[in-house]
Amino acid sequence: MFDYAEEAFTLEQISELSGDVVLEFGTPWCGHCQAASPAIEEAVTEHSGLRHIKIYDGKGKRLGRAFKVKLWPTLILLHNGNEMGRLVRPLRSDQVRQFLSL
Repeated sequence: MFDYAEEAFTLEQISELSGDVVLEFGTPWCGHCQAASPAIEEAVTEHSGLRHIKIYDGKGKRLGRAFKVKLWPTLILLHNGNEMGRLVRPLRSDQVRQFLSL
């Protein structure tokens, strides 16, 4: 459930991703991340072609800084490596669904 990748990707690798991707920045111990996880998982699983990458963020994590992540969880929707939108600290699956329909 809380499978955040420590050093999953570089910014260059993220910019080269094709199609639609959701980056989820957070940590396994973050209360907000734990609270949002069911809503995020529910909405993301409804989009079969959507890639969901959970990225462990924190002090000294370059990818989070490159995306200017300040609060967890932060969802960033990418299309062909370009940011299409972001959602910070969602609590309900309908918030995530609306975000994913951008």
